[in-house]
Amino acid sequence: MNHPKELLARNFPTADQDVRRALKPSPYAGEDSSYDLAFADPDFLLHPEMRSVRMQLELLKPEMIQREEGITSTIVMFGSARILSADAAHEALSEAQALPVGPVRERALRHARRQVEMSRYYEEARTFASLVTTHSQHLQSPLYVVTGGGPGIMEAGNRGAFEVGGKSIGLNIVLPHEQAPNPYITPRLCFQFHYFALRKMHFLMRSVALVCFPGGFGTLDELFEALTLMQTGKCRKRPVLLFGREFWSRLLDLEVLVDSGMINPEDLSLFQFVETAEEAWETLQKSYGLGTKNLAPDE
Repeated sequence: MNHPKELLARNFPTADQDVRRALKPSPYAGEDSSYDLAFADPDFLLHPEMRSVRMQLELLKPEMIQREEGITSTIVMFGSARILSADAAHEALSEAQALPVGPVRERALRHARRQVEMSRYYEEARTFASLVTTHSQHLQSPLYVVTGGGPGIMEAGNRGAFEVGGKSIGLNIVLPHEQAPNPYITPRLCFQFHYFALRKMHFLMRSVALVCFPGGFGTLDELFEALTLMQTGKCRKRPVLLFGREFWSRLLDLEVLVDSGMINPEDLSLFQFVETAEEAWETLQKSYGLGTKNLAPDE
């Protein structure tokens, strides 16, 4: 008589089991052999005709893992990879001040002083991520910080969550110049992408807010794609917070688009400016009604 557990046992071996025991017979062990199982054959999976399959895998892997981890609501933090922490910026300034007097020193000093000035955004991003992680942990759906996984503002976001004992997500991208993930991302939530489009889709899939710090082309690309999707109704509207009114006002004169009829005046309400981590968190609290009662542990 069969044991009840045997009645519920798998009828077929798993793919993992087959991969482990599917050793190549010696005549077919060469590099030109096609004997490997299709899903365990890197050369086959990397073939140009398999692009659609690779895109599906790049969509599914982060989706499945985040679902397993119970992550349903995120706050996306965009910003430059070049912004240093306050400590690193002041160290760079000290090094510039130690250079011999001359043109090289003057250029280094200008650059270092600018880094010190911009480092406040690193510290605000770090504080903001800590606030989000700390104050939302008792929500029915906690808020998790997600960044692009690299240095600068991305590191600050992951670091802020890490320093208060929280999990955070990093969506890295393979670039011609190496970008290693920063050391503060939760390892199980540290992903790497080949396709920019799939990466940007994952930024938005679970996001309840976007927080954008000063940055370059990549930051602007991410910001304006999100604004376009909201403007056109392709995704729901959510708070978009731009840190540093002075920076963004110098960079973007969006009133030109209104005056020339390229956007509607109400499109400017798709975002708002904030200056500090505390102001940003208070803004999100008001947007979603996250008062003291909402943030209290469930009884």
